[in-house]
Amino acid sequence: MSAETPDYRDTVFLPQTEFPMRAGLPAREPAWLDRWARIGIYDRLRERAGGRAPFILHDGPPYANGNLHIGHALNKVLKDFIVRSQQMMGRDARYVPGWDCHGLPIEWKIEEQYRQKGQDKDAVDLVEFRQECRRFADHWIDVQREEFKRLGVTGKWDDPYLTMNYHAEAVIAAEFMKLLMNGSLYQGSKPVMWSPVEKTALAEAEVEYHDHTSHTIWVRFKPMGLQPKAEWIGSSNEQQQTWKKNFEDKLRALDDLIGSEAEASVVIWTTTPWTIPQNRAVAFNRDIAYGLYEVREIADNSTATKGEKLLLADTLAEGVMQAAKVENYVRLRDVPTDQLGMLYLVHPLRGVEGADGEWDYRVPMLAGDHVTDDAGTGFVHTAPSHGDDDYQLGLLHKLQMTYNVEPDGTYRADLPLFGGEAIIQPDGKDGPANVSVIKQLAWAGALLAKGKIKHSYPHSWRSKAPLIYRNTPQWFAAIDRPLVDGMGDYGDTIRARALTSIDRLVKWTPQTGRNRIHSMVENRPDWVLSRQRAWGVPLTCFVKKGAKPDAGDFLLRDVRVNDRIIAAFEAEGADAWYRDGFKAQVLEGVADPDDYDQVMDVLDVWFDSGSTHAFVIRDREDGSPDGIADLYLEGTDQHRGWFQSSLLQACATRGRAPYKGVLTHGFTLDEKGMKMSKSLGNTIVPAEVVGQYGADILRLWVAQVDYSVDSRIGPEILKGTADSYRRLRNTLRFLLGGLAGFAEAEKLAPDEMPELEQWVLHRLAQLDHVVRKGYDAYDFQGVFQTLFQFCTVDLSAFYFDIRKDRLYCDAADSTRRRAVRTVMDILYHRLVTWLAPILPFTMEDVWLSRFPSEDDSVHLHDFPATPAEWLNEPLAAKWDHVRRARRVVTAALEIKRSDKTIGASLEAAPVVHVEDRDILEALKSVNFTDICITSDLSLTADPAPNEAFRMAEAPGIGVVFESAMGEKCQRCWKILPDVGSHDHPGVCARCDKVLGHG
Repeated sequence: MSAETPDYRDTVFLPQTEFPMRAGLPAREPAWLDRWARIGIYDRLRERAGGRAPFILHDGPPYANGNLHIGHALNKVLKDFIVRSQQMMGRDARYVPGWDCHGLPIEWKIEEQYRQKGQDKDAVDLVEFRQECRRFADHWIDVQREEFKRLGVTGKWDDPYLTMNYHAEAVIAAEFMKLLMNGSLYQGSKPVMWSPVEKTALAEAEVEYHDHTSHTIWVRFKPMGLQPKAEWIGSSNEQQQTWKKNFEDKLRALDDLIGSEAEASVVIWTTTPWTIPQNRAVAFNRDIAYGLYEVREIADNSTATKGEKLLLADTLAEGVMQAAKVENYVRLRDVPTDQLGMLYLVHPLRGVEGADGEWDYRVPMLAGDHVTDDAGTGFVHTAPSHGDDDYQLGLLHKLQMTYNVEPDGTYRADLPLFGGEAIIQPDGKDGPANVSVIKQLAWAGALLAKGKIKHSYPHSWRSKAPLIYRNTPQWFAAIDRPLVDGMGDYGDTIRARALTSIDRLVKWTPQTGRNRIHSMVENRPDWVLSRQRAWGVPLTCFVKKGAKPDAGDFLLRDVRVNDRIIAAFEAEGADAWYRDGFKAQVLEGVADPDDYDQVMDVLDVWFDSGSTHAFVIRDREDGSPDGIADLYLEGTDQHRGWFQSSLLQACATRGRAPYKGVLTHGFTLDEKGMKMSKSLGNTIVPAEVVGQYGADILRLWVAQVDYSVDSRIGPEILKGTADSYRRLRNTLRFLLGGLAGFAEAEKLAPDEMPELEQWVLHRLAQLDHVVRKGYDAYDFQGVFQTLFQFCTVDLSAFYFDIRKDRLYCDAADSTRRRAVRTVMDILYHRLVTWLAPILPFTMEDVWLSRFPSEDDSVHLHDFPATPAEWLNEPLAAKWDHVRRARRVVTAALEIKRSDKTIGASLEAAPVVHVEDRDILEALKSVNFTDICITSDLSLTADPAPNEAFRMAEAPGIGVVFESAMGEKCQRCWKILPDVGSHDHPGVCARCDKVLGHG
């Protein structure tokens, strides 16, 4: 600029905004949270939404016992995306957060506190102990509530649901008593997953699997002899003769097989030596090929005996011989499986010194389909009290159950040889029981081989200690027993209703979730409802003293008693059950209290959370009219957890699933795909991310991942997320700056706008469909990527880049500039609302920067309606040609910038050769010079010379570089021949007119 040329900078309409370039989210977000609380935004939305169709996302309750981890953040932010987007698409999206408050983890913490103080838990009043648990839960609810709110999660935070609220406890008890009344409740004795450390049964969903090293043993079972089993013997001599005739040949053949001296042993293999004292049978499979093997040569340290005969599955014989250090052996003959079923065996501990006759019973051989030849010997040691397959086989053959293992994982004190020894010790480590059993088997000559194996083994998800299967009296919900409740539209049993619901009533996202839960429900056993603990809702029922569990009068079923219990719980909570005189109070006038025992077990906490549909969706004013949620959303592990417990509970008490849709997400891993753990030091704490970057960055990470699979997060990933945020923020800042002072009077109708503005409206109409469809499908990654690409590619790199000249340099009231600002206003309203569910803090900032208000919020607005007539496919097709041609021009100019021929594209006046006549006409019909941001540009149908720049993706287009002729306009920077020939020195005709107009 010469000394004589005026400074025109103040005449250019540069963007004006106070919206900061740096977000400062960690410091600024809390103020927006305070503002939302002050204006009561959630309740105002409910007031405004009267008459709208409700949308209920029912919150799966987190457990109130610690700070949030990154999985919590992923889960709650996904829920918030859904609630906010459904609200802004015209629904009444209600979200009531909740907490699971009962159960062992809290009870365990209180017991730890007692142990540290040297107090005896059992010496503390039970109600006072429960109150301690309640206070512990209250504390963590407050902590977690603030952490969830800090993530920007909207909801009814001032009135959440808690499973320990009095009404909730009353409803949980009422739901349990529906099982009592409809016939599904029963008391049974069967093996369940048992935690010796926590001294309670565990549900399947409370079990996790970790590597564990177990003792493994191969044990000889000697034949006892050949005799018809009891079921073969009829009630008359004639029938006995018939049995004898039918089996005489087989008995003789088996006698020939094992020898008159019974020197052939059936060999079993087990990884739980401690269960051998509870053995009641040995199982085989009729479809497995077995052989009789003779040991010929052994190693010096072998426990096998030269010349002994062993019965083994053929596919496993070699492995057994290696384990027993047998160096040479021979297969003598086949062992027909129809003969094995006639054989009784001797328990390997029979006759051991000190056994006192404990194991002097016959051990039958029984056919079982669960036996395989994948590992072991092909014969399975069967202890009905310590395994489900064993139990089922025991039921079929009426095997005797044993009660040798106490709640703390020790053998009963009077068990010969092993009394009082621990299987699992209080610290979760292996006790001496396994080794003791192995030693006794060795002394008895029954131990063929021993070793150790590392395998996946069940552990408690709370104490992390190993579990055992243990036979105990427990309360169950029978899932195959016909229910007497008049709600059989979808089946007469819990299982039938659940499977029907899965297939007909519920939409599973992803669809693989349907297969997962269907197979689980199809094959699951009865639901173990009882826990031998203190902190929970009790099993509110009474049993008749002296009556057997299968007797009709065993359980007291009376509506009056049930109603009294519910009323007491509503008034005092479940603590009422434990107060002196409660039994007499509720049984008064109905039954003699002395005739009944009050059950003191508590309900599985999964029954608590499975009942939430009743006291939240059904009972609350902000619930659903039909008591059914639109959506449950949790991690994939909840197919065996909350999704399933809710499904089974609701099918038992209301006849169908409590939800219409189920959405699942994966787990969170570190950047290398490793599971997070404190020991590895790779955990990502939500509070730390929020403190460093802000909640919106964490939320943006959630929006960018494919949550349907496991998601990775770490420092480098978060840096990338922050970079995406900055680019998006710059787009929004440009919009704000360009709209400074925009007024309604400036607006133009679409048909008054140039084609490029009409093309932007077309893109917005397309996006409106994509965004709404994406939010409805819970495809947040798709929504964000679509909008991000639009902002960075269509807007920043194309539309804004082209229209900066008109926005900055045209006259304030020019139609061209008004068209740009009208489109920017339209863009603003859509982008800010479309992104508000994902980035609530930032979009609030953007909204208030333009529309400051004491009580307004972007979150009080819906997505704007977008006219369908904005769609213009012919125009879009034309502009696809224009954009493709533009890319060739800008690429050609970039080469000239790189080699310093030019410093900016406005220094160029390229010649563009276009072979396709339709494309050429399209380029001529628009201001292609402005679109390419050059000072001049020539279009020609002439063939491009050899030196022309070309791109493979745009055949038929060639660009020849030419420099712009003229002087540089000191206002708009275009190089034009007319610069300097107007009233205002150093400017072009357009700028001279604007200055003169001014």
